[in-house]
Amino acid sequence: MSTKRDYYEVLGVQKNASQDEIKSQYRKLALKFHPDRNKSPDAPEYFKEVSEAYAVLSDLEKRKIYDTYGHAGVDNRYSAEDIFRGSRVNFEDIFGSGFESIFESIFGGGGFRFGGFDFGGFGRERGADLVYNTTITLEDVLKGKREEIELPREVDCENCKGSGCAPGTSLRTCSVCNGHGQVRISRSSGFSTFVTVQPCNTCRGQGKIIERPCSKCKGSGKQKATRIFSFEIPAGIETGEYRIKGEGQVIQNGINGDLIVRIKVKPHDKFKRDGADIFYDENISMIDVTLGRTLVVPTLEGTEKIS
Repeated sequence: MSTKRDYYEVLGVQKNASQDEIKSQYRKLALKFHPDRNKSPDAPEYFKEVSEAYAVLSDLEKRKIYDTYGHAGVDNRYSAEDIFRGSRVNFEDIFGSGFESIFESIFGGGGFRFGGFDFGGFGRERGADLVYNTTITLEDVLKGKREEIELPREVDCENCKGSGCAPGTSLRTCSVCNGHGQVRISRSSGFSTFVTVQPCNTCRGQGKIIERPCSKCKGSGKQKATRIFSFEIPAGIETGEYRIKGEGQVIQNGINGDLIVRIKVKPHDKFKRDGADIFYDENISMIDVTLGRTLVVPTLEGTEKIS
């Protein structure tokens, strides 16, 4: 699906729906679109959509972020794995025994497949996240700010071009997984057979094995480097943690980690902030209250006269 629908619309509930209502509606839709029950070619995609909606709305913190900032707020703070990690999705409760452990295997490094339906990407090794802390002023919050930082990174080794092999040599296909990088483990539960797809331990999910390691990177295919990264801090931002996808550690044949920017808005000596509102306190006399007075009030962009 090219654009994400509203999570409440996906589950068919009101925005003030209780957790029990959200859970009940998710159970009904999950059973309806379960790929082992629904043979429609669109069923797997709908199943993923309702599962993601439930994973967010069943978590009070994620739901609050979504209600405030929409999809952008959730996507900026959480990776795909983080959206499901810690959620209250309970497959055993919905489908019966044997399903909870399979779903949890998504986040334990293994892939997840049943009835031909695959939560793609979870079986691949993921790079570490990089964390950057910054403090901004209330003036920065008003207008936004561009920040430049120097990031430590691992990049492909120049000597072996990231292969990990000594120049002039090549990789050989792993005999355990036959080059797939994954092994499949089947389990039966009732009338259904569930298959978990996990990274091959022999080749560490690469599908290939290094015969002669590169002398410069010792077979890792990586070397340390730094680079300048520029990003926008949007106007109206609040203290919190924000995620920039794919800008973390680089992983060969895997998924790059994310850059996590931890932003702290510095307290102002004149103003107090409450969401999108700025407050300024001024003491005036009873005479001013009675007769009126023109005040020159400071703002983040200068001064304003008010009567």
